[in-house]
Amino acid sequence: MYACDQEGPANPVTPNPPLGKDEQIVTAVRHWTDRLFSFRVSRPRSLRFRSGEFVMIGLEGDNGKPLLRAYSIASPSWDEELEFYSIKVPDGPLTSRLQSIKTGDRILLRPKPTGTLVLDALIPGKRLFMFSTGTGIAPFASLIRDPETYEKFEQVVLTHTCRNVADLDYGRTLVEGLADDPLIGEFIEGKLKYYPTITQEDFSTTGRITDLLDSGKMFEDLGIAPMSAETDRAMICGSMGLNNDLKRLLEERGLTEGANNRPAEYVLEKAFVG
Repeated sequence: MYACDQEGPANPVTPNPPLGKDEQIVTAVRHWTDRLFSFRVSRPRSLRFRSGEFVMIGLEGDNGKPLLRAYSIASPSWDEELEFYSIKVPDGPLTSRLQSIKTGDRILLRPKPTGTLVLDALIPGKRLFMFSTGTGIAPFASLIRDPETYEKFEQVVLTHTCRNVADLDYGRTLVEGLADDPLIGEFIEGKLKYYPTITQEDFSTTGRITDLLDSGKMFEDLGIAPMSAETDRAMICGSMGLNNDLKRLLEERGLTEGANNRPAEYVLEKAFVG
């Protein structure tokens, strides 16, 4: 029997308490693997951000103090909600609890976006390479859904390196759905190239992205010209080891590191949730 069919006096509806300071409502949660999940939350009306930036999000700690970490916003700047992509760390102070959130729960979000993985931090070029590992794909999930990315670059190459094939599901699902996206579909046609690689299982492309870049195999696989400082720009988001290795490889090819106040040929994000 449905509740509306039950006899007797109706139970009074208890209204949800208003959102507290820095609180937002979880609107969706999806678990991709036993180690990875994504979730969406309501967006503060006052929040303005550039695709690729990050904010501090978290939960109240057991001691009543906020437990916050830097998370890249995976949704584009035009989205009415905010999306995040996270790893599950069993003994992690935050992710051990964050992985259990459900639709309707509340999380803390400090609406002060920042970060270096923004188009403004790069000088004009023809190709944009986005190098990511694991959950480092999050800021690029934002940027590849932003029309401005394709207005500024003739070609966009997104690389995503993971340990296991299942770890690619979030990024692959996103990329495959872009062609049918009513807003972005027309922008990506012939412009977006996706290059997933795996390091610990058999896959069509195996190996660390640094090795595939250095050997030239990445360019051969994609059928594109090698990197040139004159035309190419790059963004990096991954572990500190990846950041340092790619930084060296890019600078060997003549690219220099940029920032918001000093645009150049490549940028990397030092705030990374792993």
